[in-house]
Amino acid sequence: MASNPDRRRDGRVDGRRPPPAGATPASVPPRTVLEQLTAGARRSARITHTEHLPPRAGRHADWPSRIRPEVIDAVADAGIGRPWEHQARTAERALRGESVVVATGTASGKSLAYAVPVLSALLDGAERPGGRGATALYLSPTKALAADQRRALAELAAPLGTAVRPAVYDGDTPPEEREWVRQYANYVLTNPDMLHRGILPGHARWSSFLRALRYVVVDECHTYRGVFGSHVAHVLRRLRRVAARYGAEPTFLLASATVADPGRAASRLTGVPVTEVTDDASPRGELVFALWEPPLTELRGERGAPVRRTATAETAELLTDLAVGGVRTVAFVRSRRAAELIAVLAQDRLAEVDRSLPGRVAAYRGGYLPEERRALERALHSGDLLGLAATTALELGVDVSGLDAVLLAGYPGTRASLWQQAGRAGRRGQGALAVLVARDDPLDTYLVHHPDALFRKPVETTVLDPDNPYVLAPHLCAAAAELPLTEGDLALFSPAAAELIPQLQQRRLLRRRGAAWYWTSRRRAADLTDIRGQGGRPVQVVEEGTGRLLGTVDAAAAHTTVHEGAVHLHQGRTYVVRHLELAEAEGGPVALVEQASPPWTTMARDTTAITVLETETEVPWGAARLAFGSVEVTNQVVSYLRRKLVTGEVLGETRLDLPPRTLRTRAVWWTLTEDQLDAAGVTPEVLGGALHAAEHASIGMLPLFATCDRWDIGGVSVPLHPDTLLPTVFVYDGHPGGAGFAERAFHTAREWLTATREAIDACECESGCPSCIQSPKCGNGNDPLHKRGAVRVLTELLRGSGGQ
Repeated sequence: MASNPDRRRDGRVDGRRPPPAGATPASVPPRTVLEQLTAGARRSARITHTEHLPPRAGRHADWPSRIRPEVIDAVADAGIGRPWEHQARTAERALRGESVVVATGTASGKSLAYAVPVLSALLDGAERPGGRGATALYLSPTKALAADQRRALAELAAPLGTAVRPAVYDGDTPPEEREWVRQYANYVLTNPDMLHRGILPGHARWSSFLRALRYVVVDECHTYRGVFGSHVAHVLRRLRRVAARYGAEPTFLLASATVADPGRAASRLTGVPVTEVTDDASPRGELVFALWEPPLTELRGERGAPVRRTATAETAELLTDLAVGGVRTVAFVRSRRAAELIAVLAQDRLAEVDRSLPGRVAAYRGGYLPEERRALERALHSGDLLGLAATTALELGVDVSGLDAVLLAGYPGTRASLWQQAGRAGRRGQGALAVLVARDDPLDTYLVHHPDALFRKPVETTVLDPDNPYVLAPHLCAAAAELPLTEGDLALFSPAAAELIPQLQQRRLLRRRGAAWYWTSRRRAADLTDIRGQGGRPVQVVEEGTGRLLGTVDAAAAHTTVHEGAVHLHQGRTYVVRHLELAEAEGGPVALVEQASPPWTTMARDTTAITVLETETEVPWGAARLAFGSVEVTNQVVSYLRRKLVTGEVLGETRLDLPPRTLRTRAVWWTLTEDQLDAAGVTPEVLGGALHAAEHASIGMLPLFATCDRWDIGGVSVPLHPDTLLPTVFVYDGHPGGAGFAERAFHTAREWLTATREAIDACECESGCPSCIQSPKCGNGNDPLHKRGAVRVLTELLRGSGGQ
């Protein structure tokens, strides 16, 4: 760690000492915290822009008169006198049976807005003689959020006695508790996965709950985008269909981060008309938002490109400084590996300051065992933890009140997520600091030097496609297994449903009897699809010597992250994968690891080929062509590189024998003619590198124009593609059937590719670097690449588009 002139050996920064575990530290103005972080010319030069969002006063209203007085008293007992205007408007619409989405800022009280009408309805139902009374179902994208909401609801509803019986029902719920939940709980908190695999297939056991279903709460609904969102849309349609079987027509109450057109997105998700409430009336403390670019180092990377200090190392250093100063902080990271690395680096540096401090910083990510997650959540609530390096699992509404600062290790992919993460800090109207630490890639570099793209543009529209046949087909099968599927049901799911039914009959998945279609297979229909699009059962990571289960890795990531020889991090410990067993044994696929400390990391290399299946739309850009349609992508991991931990120097390459994977999806692509290449001065020797560089940069920039990040999409560039017979660049959705991102790219191609050209051209490097054309996920080791060729190719392409 670089020296810090403000650090003292007694564990203080500028005379401050971290508070004892469990204590609440005094709040420090965010400007002061930022000044401490940037003390000295070396640090201050890393700030490219500082945005000051002033505090905002709140606007109160009264609860609707139909809310039960006992509920209003319980809210008052919790320290809340009158609601904010948007909370009262949301409750009023809910009481009228009107589905509504409240899309306001982080910590604006969205949970209370839907909890109050739900509690009032449960109280009304509890007083009616006979039957179970009214029930409510709560859906969240993560288990952690559902558990957190259960705690908060139980505290709020405590004065109401047994009239409100909340319970979590998910994969972590012990079998002995599940029967009680089905029979007696009237507020069930779960996730779409459990609804899809557990509740809907066994709806007969849930009949009393479903018969009384009054409200369905869909929390953090902006996260349901792409293929995952399309799956959840059909799970909700199946829920509506099964509830109707028992005579219920629930009202949907949705909560979202600030997104564009939330009412339309919520209607597409639920299939019912949804009113939006977007005027945020809650107070807000001052937010100081800094854009931070790590410095260049003296090292040289691939092709001699300058190496910028990593966002991981920079964030770990900032987290260390903030923890030493007693500033409670969450660092949001883009990957599980980065969460582990930042926590380890911060712990090592904190040990140099005070031996009591390393234990007060930890990592939090998916793949941990349930008891590990719960322990970390408790430690964060209690104040035992000063710093946490977390994946987006903590972005989604988990109550981390009491934070003073948020670090974002890289742009999170969308402006909606950026503001959601930044809003995690700020203690009840007090100020907060947010710092976006740029990764060395085209998009992050562009954003820290173009702050208007973050602070002056509206947030994105949520993209999902329920008509995707790869998504729709398995849900039609699941619906038929729940209740025989009739002609009248098809319109509920999609206009495309009628076209898919004959195909499902030909595959002998459905059989028609009379006026309905039945599921006839012995398999569970819900097992036909993984709604999170992770490509199969998770791979269990098991310690070879002891048989201890360390965690899991998503199936889609297994080939690149837990192949034989891969270095795997878990809870600060380093392991090496000795064997990857992908065969579907009874226990599922497994990666056997042993603890080790190699002085290198590993990076998988792969090959990708793409075939055009159907061109749906094509437009001329002068002599060039821009197209959108269906493609088949074949990918195979063929080897891995060993790289030195500090410098990234390649130590060697090892071949792998893994099976290829095939993906049918949607893509946008563009072609150029030989005359255009001549006009651009791009020779055959340069062409491959120019197209490859343009592909990388365009993938990096697409998240500005579609609700995705670069890991949702892929690309291929070919000097002569067999289907187009021309030089071609493809950008495709990384999910079966497509996720809507490539289609969005097609419709915004002029703006998207113009920004791509500008980002490459503005980079100060000589021949290409991670800030412009090198990609962290390139399976070809970023070779070949030609920076100036990419600029000339894109310039010629855009000339025909009318973009100049």
